[in-house]
Amino acid sequence: MLRQFKYRLYPTPAQETLLNKSLEECRFVYNQLLEQRKKSYEEQGETLRLYDQTAAIVPMKENRPSLKSVNAQVLQNVAVRLDLAMQAFFRRIKAGEKPGYPRFKSYGRYDSFTYPQAPSGCKIQGDFVQLSKIGQVKIKLHRPIKGTPKTCTILRSAGKWFATFVCGFTEEEARELLLPESTEEVGIDVGLKDFAFLSTGEAIENPKFYRHDEKDLKRVQRRVSRESKGSLKRRKAIKALQKVHSRISNRRRDFAHQQSRKIINRFGFIAVEDLHVNRMVHNHCLAKSIMDVAWSMFFSNLAYKAEEAGRKMVRVNPAYTSQDCHKCGHRQKMPLSERIYACPCCGLSCHRDHNASLNILRLGLQSVGIQSREAAGFIRAE
Repeated sequence: MLRQFKYRLYPTPAQETLLNKSLEECRFVYNQLLEQRKKSYEEQGETLRLYDQTAAIVPMKENRPSLKSVNAQVLQNVAVRLDLAMQAFFRRIKAGEKPGYPRFKSYGRYDSFTYPQAPSGCKIQGDFVQLSKIGQVKIKLHRPIKGTPKTCTILRSAGKWFATFVCGFTEEEARELLLPESTEEVGIDVGLKDFAFLSTGEAIENPKFYRHDEKDLKRVQRRVSRESKGSLKRRKAIKALQKVHSRISNRRRDFAHQQSRKIINRFGFIAVEDLHVNRMVHNHCLAKSIMDVAWSMFFSNLAYKAEEAGRKMVRVNPAYTSQDCHKCGHRQKMPLSERIYACPCCGLSCHRDHNASLNILRLGLQSVGIQSREAAGFIRAE
């Protein structure tokens, strides 16, 4: 089992210069390797292998001595990244999609590099992290690192620096992460009006982080558009724009982590919708709201937290969960404007999202061979 630990770095001005230089050298290698792949396919009809490109990095150092200032394994990882990008490109082609060809990275567009065999080249020493070719950089360990570090990625984001450690756990260490057993079950129906509605009758409010900061975002974007390209004022405006975007994404990520943790700590069985969010955003009227609510991030957090805590999480087909009565199975059309589900057959009356969450729980239990039980607490129409 693998788990990520992300920490803030506080490099000195000299160290920040070295970090930026390392990113630019990695960007150069990435573009050179991509050019080699492109030429090989156009001229010879052959696709270069990962090991061929890894070996091609050594001759590059003779023509560009500045590459020697970057850890060798970091440069080799650049070839691995490009190989993964090409694999994803061809996989999408085989699936019938229309993917874009991997792009050359322009200045400032390469924001991370990885030490693939931590602690080799990257090791925590007290309140500092020793980075090969960089030096001892101050790190804020806001929580203790657990497991055995496998890789370390240095990331530049909106003018800030972070270190992300991917740690592996032995079976014994993984057992320590298990939570006490819980017999509670829940079905979760996600939406735009409410972020989520639980089968217990509880609703999680949609925070709408993007909508709340949209005015600030537009104001800063206008500043960027007014400045001429390449100017110092434009670079400053872009950095301010990055900070606003970073603030929105950080709040959204924190919200998804907090809500998923609460659910995992409480429930032993969790049923959620198997949504295809990429298809849903094709609806331009709802695309911005769907991207803002970040269902995929929430489901992803639930999945890995459930795995490490020993919980059971299943995904079910959401078709007709809002239209079917969870009591008698009667199906009726439910426009989005109708917020109360009133069944004409059994007389059931409840919130439409509550009814959908109960259907999701029923389908989830059936998928694992458990007979669903009738939930209490509904108001029947007289």
